[in-house]
Amino acid sequence: MTNSLSPESLQQIQRLDLRARMVIRGFLQGLHSSPFHGFSVQFSEHRRYHRGDDPKLIDWLAYAKTDKYFVKRFEAETNLTGYLVMDLSKSMGFTESQSMTKFEYCTCLAASLTCLMTMQQDPVGLLTCSDKVQALLPARSRRGHLGDVLSQLSQLEPKGATGLPHCLSQIAAMLKHHSLVMLLSDLLPNGEDSGHPDEMISALARLKHSGHDVIVFHVLDAAEVYFPYEGPVEFEDSESGQIITVDASELREEYLSDLKEFRQRYREGCDSLRIDYVPLDTSMPFDKALTEYLIQRQNRF
Repeated sequence: MTNSLSPESLQQIQRLDLRARMVIRGFLQGLHSSPFHGFSVQFSEHRRYHRGDDPKLIDWLAYAKTDKYFVKRFEAETNLTGYLVMDLSKSMGFTESQSMTKFEYCTCLAASLTCLMTMQQDPVGLLTCSDKVQALLPARSRRGHLGDVLSQLSQLEPKGATGLPHCLSQIAAMLKHHSLVMLLSDLLPNGEDSGHPDEMISALARLKHSGHDVIVFHVLDAAEVYFPYEGPVEFEDSESGQIITVDASELREEYLSDLKEFRQRYREGCDSLRIDYVPLDTSMPFDKALTEYLIQRQNRF
C-alpha cells in the first residue's frame, strides 16, 4: 500500500480530489492490519482511559482489538474544529527531482486531512500565510464544504515572502474558540523572519497559550534532507535569486549537522509546549503523516 501512496505514484493523478481520496482509501485499508484495527473510521469516538475515569465506561470490544483501554467519548468531546494553515512562501515551490514540490506535497496532505476530518463530521477551515493571514474559508462541516476546500487548495501558489511568526500571532488572535491548528510549512527563514527557530517557537507558543492544539507538519524536499550533491554545485536563493557556487562534497557534513540541529531545535521547542511535531520530506508516503496525525489525535483526548 505504501508504494501506491508515494508522491511519485500520486503525481500521475492530476485532480486533487482524486489524489486525496486515494490517500484516504489506502490509509484506511492499511489501518485494518495495524494496531488501530477497528478504529479506521470511528477512531474519533474514543479516547484513552485515564485514571479517575469510571471503569464502567471502558469499551471492552476496543480493548479486545487493541489490548488498550479506551472509553467512549461524550458528544461534547467529539467536536473538533480544525484549521489548515498553508505556508505560501516561494521556498515551498522548490524541488530537486521530478517528484512533488514541497508545496504540492503539503497541498495533497492538506486535502487528505480535510477528507479525514470531514469523515468525522468535524468542521475544517483553510488559512494561508503570505504577507498576512488570509482567511480563505471558515471552518464548516456542511455537505459540499469538502469540495470548497479542495477547490481553494488547488488554486494556491507559493510565491513571494512570508513572515510566518507574524502570521501565527495573527491566527492566535483571530481564532476565538478551541481549535486544532495544522501548520504545513518548510519553516525556512524568508521575508520578515529572522531566521532563528526561537521566533517561530514563540509564535507557536502564543497559539498554544490561546487554548489551541497544534500540529506542525515540517515538510522539506528530499534533497534538502539527504543532500545528494557532489563536487562544485550552484545554488540559487529562492527569495533573492542570488546564486552561489560551493563544493558540495566539503559542505555535506556541515550541512547535515546544521539540518539535524535545526530540526532538533523545533522538536525540543514543540515538545516543551506539548505541540505535535511531524518531520517529513517529499519522498515519504502520505500514510506516514496521516498515521502520525491519528496517533496524536487519539492521545490528545
